[in-house]
Parts: sequence; structure tokens; C-alpha cells
Amino acid sequence: MNRKIILSADNMCDIGDELREGYDVKYINSRILVGEKTYVDMEEISPEEIYDAWYKHKILPKTTGIIPSEYYRSFKKWIADGYDIIHINIGSAISSSYQNCSQVAKEIGHIYPIDSASLSTGIGHLVIKAYELMEKGLSPKEVQNEIIAMREKVHASFILDTLEFMKAGGRCSPIVAFGANILSLKPCIEVNNKKCGEMGVGKKYRGSMEIVLNKYVHDKLFNVSNLDLDRVFITHSGSPKSDIALVKKEIQKLCTFKNIYVTRASGTISSHCGPRTLGVLFMTRL
Repeated sequence: MNRKIILSADNMCDIGDELREGYDVKYINSRILVGEKTYVDMEEISPEEIYDAWYKHKILPKTTGIIPSEYYRSFKKWIADGYDIIHINIGSAISSSYQNCSQVAKEIGHIYPIDSASLSTGIGHLVIKAYELMEKGLSPKEVQNEIIAMREKVHASFILDTLEFMKAGGRCSPIVAFGANILSLKPCIEVNNKKCGEMGVGKKYRGSMEIVLNKYVHDKLFNVSNLDLDRVFITHSGSPKSDIALVKKEIQKLCTFKNIYVTRASGTISSHCGPRTLGVLFMTRL
């Protein structure tokens, strides 16, 4: 007898409430430590509160991988209700969540974990693809294999407005952050899905955020012949509406995506990149 299937993901997939409900995605939420208090990401603490903790009190929030007991609690209940579980994790080069999820999967079975090798709506693209494969009747193992094969088709990158949060978290030196500020440099952070989501600095743009975003979108989408035009995500960590409108207009000039989704990054993602970070995340077909 075939068991029912649940599609779940780490909450850092950032697809937003409407898409989450539409694709019936369950979340396993990460935790954020601020001082001595621990909060459930996006339920008990917002990105704005994370920013305030730093700007007002110089408390840098800390994030950790989702621990095994968090996965175990949710998975065990779903399995008891007769479900198999396809779960998509944040990239294993970024977090221990995939390793922890895999540990639970080995212990209790009926779980098919997937290392997305990405973050934010880079994961979100794969979540939606997994749902579409489930709708076609593929088994959990088949979906797992197909999604793993798709990972290198996901293109995830972000423009950072400030390096302050990365400097505070030890992810770049004070000298680099100071130099970027003086020269009005805004780096593009690239997610390497061939290295399990490892992040690196790509092109460094110079100028106002408006100028940079226009160049960034053009660089990413101009003359890309093999785009998957089903959807593109504009995902941000607290950008003004003018930034989002500019990026959406430039995307529409360059491409004919069926759906352009604007989503807000989770607290976990926001705590590392700071406010006004924005990315255009898409897939290719080859």
C-alpha cells in the first residue's frame, strides 16, 4: 500500500505564506539566539527586531543549524499519521541542518532528505519543483533523485547594501568593509551549488543601490537563452518598494517569466546579510 507524502522544507526557503499554502509545504523552523534568549525564526522574532538588536544594542543575533530533535518531533508525528516525507534543506556548506536531518532519517526511516546546495528561494525553486513532481505521481525516492539532479540549474545570488553584518559576524574583515564603504562598493554574493551552497564574492559593483541593481539584473539575465521561464524570485531582506519596482521592471524588459514572485527573506538569512539585500533567483533548463 502506498503511503501519503508530505513535502517539507527548512523555513529558510523564503517562499512566503501564499506560495507555502498553495503548494502545501510544511516548515521546520530554525532558531535565532539574541543575547541569552532563543526565538523561533519568523514566528517569535522578525528581521526588523534582529536589526534593532544590532543597531540599538550592538547584540549580533546568532543562528544555528536546525537540531535533530526539531526534525524528530515533526517527522515522528507525520510518519505516525501514515506519511512519507520529502524534506528539502538549506545547503550543507552553509548549515548543519542537512546532516542533522539525515541523521534522523536514518534513525526512523520514511524520510527523504535533500541537500538543496542553496539558500533562500534557491531552495524555494526546488521546493516547487518537488511539488510538481509529486503531482505527477513520482515516488518520494524518485522525487529525491530528480531534485538532486536539478540543483545545478538553480542560480542564486544577492547584492549587499552593507557589509556591516558580515563584518560583525566575522565573515569579512573590518578593512574590507571600510574599503567597500569608502568606495561605494556593493558586492554580489554568489551561491555555488556545485559545492553544496558555499558562498563567495562575485562581481563588485560601484555606485548607488539603484544603479547597482539595474546592472546586476542585466548581468544575470541578459542573453541567457536557456532560462526556465516558469518563475523568478525577487527576494529581499527589507528593501524599499522603489528597489523592488526597479528590479521587477528590469526583469520584465529582459525576460518573459510567467511569474515574478517577491518574497521576504527569513530572519536567519537576514541576520547574515543585513537590511536592503536583494537577490534575483532563477533556474535554467540545461
